[in-house]
Amino acid sequence: MTTMTERLEFAARVERIAAYPAAGAYGEHAAAANLASNESPEPPIPAVLAAIEAALGTLNRYPDPSASQLRGRLAARYGVPAARIAVGNGSCDLLLAAGEALLEPGAELVYAWPSFSIYPHLAATSGARAVTVALDGDDRHDLDAIAAELTAATRLVIVCNPNNPTSTAIELDAIAALLEQIPPHIAVIVDEAYCEFNLLAGDPDASIALLARHPNLLLLRTFSKVYGLCGLRVGFALCGSERLKLALDQVRQPFAVNALALAAAFEALAHGDEVQRRVERTIARRIGLEAGLEELGVKVADSQANFVWTTLPGERDDGPIVEGLADRGVLVRAGSALGRQGALRVTCGTERENERFLGALRELLARPAGA
Repeated sequence: MTTMTERLEFAARVERIAAYPAAGAYGEHAAAANLASNESPEPPIPAVLAAIEAALGTLNRYPDPSASQLRGRLAARYGVPAARIAVGNGSCDLLLAAGEALLEPGAELVYAWPSFSIYPHLAATSGARAVTVALDGDDRHDLDAIAAELTAATRLVIVCNPNNPTSTAIELDAIAALLEQIPPHIAVIVDEAYCEFNLLAGDPDASIALLARHPNLLLLRTFSKVYGLCGLRVGFALCGSERLKLALDQVRQPFAVNALALAAAFEALAHGDEVQRRVERTIARRIGLEAGLEELGVKVADSQANFVWTTLPGERDDGPIVEGLADRGVLVRAGSALGRQGALRVTCGTERENERFLGALRELLARPAGA
């Protein structure tokens, strides 16, 4: 019997959009070491929790649709006019808005691969053509190869720095050189969700100086990672022009960021010293995790993020390893779900969580492949 649902006709783009490869096992392993989603293992800053609690009494009102207070504090923090700052429901909201505003059938989008799993959605939803460029032998962006792919149809270039899922970064001078090669009518997004952990940058805010020379540039950042606010979803874009910021807002729903998220992000910006301490603790734990993996004979990319990208020894299939880790209460991401077979992406957890992961992985690697 044909059901009513089977008679529905959907837009053609629905067939083009692959399901986002979100980490699994939410709610299934309450006591698990969750090293799958690049979250901070530390809870929000106490003052941020207090700000959230203080905002609870206002939930009968809509949030500020312009996020004016938060944008004002971001402007003061980064030296970018508030009129050139967009705030969204996580950085994904702003990425999808950029695709909606800039892309259409006949246009092209250029980005490296493997990279952030939301990028393919931009082409799929808009009908544009995605042009993917392989990473180099060190799992880093090949900027010369990206520049070589620019055509008259190119509307948008995305550079993820540090790159997710490979954790690697490229120097700011190289990005600046790429921008000089890109015509001003092509928009460029530098996705900096993990920039606070990037020691190659020296100053994670050094890239902001590029905005003054490139009105087509958008720097994308988030409160999810270093601020520990994944559950509230707040991202922001520092734009090289007001027109770019306005375009992002035009294609999105009003009230995109909820009131508690706005209050939390506003307060979080007042605690730069604590954020820096969190960065230092994360990097220390990452170094220990990298050393433990290398002792197991696991190749580790040069991480500049709060996670590591590993290549399993002996050309092992990552699927059984991920399943075996989950059976032992450790959740990580399979590289095959993120663009490369035989790899793992592992978030830096607490020292205890990292040790639990290393112990479980040691046990699994000691078994013959396929056993």
